[in-house]
Amino acid sequence: MSGYLDKQPSFENTDAKARRKLLDQRRMEYRRAIEAHAERRQLQQQLADFPELIAASYLAGKQALARRSAPPGR
Repeated sequence: MSGYLDKQPSFENTDAKARRKLLDQRRMEYRRAIEAHAERRQLQQQLADFPELIAASYLAGKQALARRSAPPGR
């Protein structure tokens, strides 16, 4: 037999690799979502100690939005 036929990957092997890769991708997506959620919770807890920063940030955002949506002056 030739070496070419001996080295061909079986379809079962490639299917298993594809499934494993898909599972790994899903697992990493889930892990990133958990980490992002944990970071948001930690930031919210830190900001809860300084409610004046939340109010100031809200007002600054409102003012910036008002400036962007205002008609241009002449």
